[in-house]
Amino acid sequence: MEQSNKAFSDALVKSLKGERGHLPIKNALMDINAELAGKSKSELPYSIFQLVKHMIYWQDFLLLMAEGKKPKPPAHVSESWPEEAGPGSEEEWQRTIDSFLQGIELAITMAQTVQLDKPLENFPGETPGGLLRNIASHNSYHLGEIVVLRRLFSSWPPPTGGYPA
Repeated sequence: MEQSNKAFSDALVKSLKGERGHLPIKNALMDINAELAGKSKSELPYSIFQLVKHMIYWQDFLLLMAEGKKPKPPAHVSESWPEEAGPGSEEEWQRTIDSFLQGIELAITMAQTVQLDKPLENFPGETPGGLLRNIASHNSYHLGEIVVLRRLFSSWPPPTGGYPA
């Protein structure tokens, strides 16, 4: 891996995991139970569960693009948001968290193994690095919303602490 690709790879991995600017993403999610995940406030449009499911939707979509595949985009962005406010069980919630974290791990592996600046044949103007950066920034944006919801429900900080490690 050339030097500039390696430097970008390292920066992407830190952003995908969550570091420096905010706590690791998994630390913000791991102690949330299904009840908290499904809680909502009338002033806010989404629950934590809906935010995580939305993050998974776009993370998976962008990972497919980064692999050179051609996923079918939704007809409307609303299709990327689940209707259910919360998971049906603790097991469903845990599967949701596991799915999200597995996607992050796949993104990290890609950041460490692919040529990040190679143009994608199916998506002119896009590169794997650009798509992985998009995943990191999208996840970071919604992580902030999750932290706000946790604060509103008096469920902050998590046991690992509320500041970057």
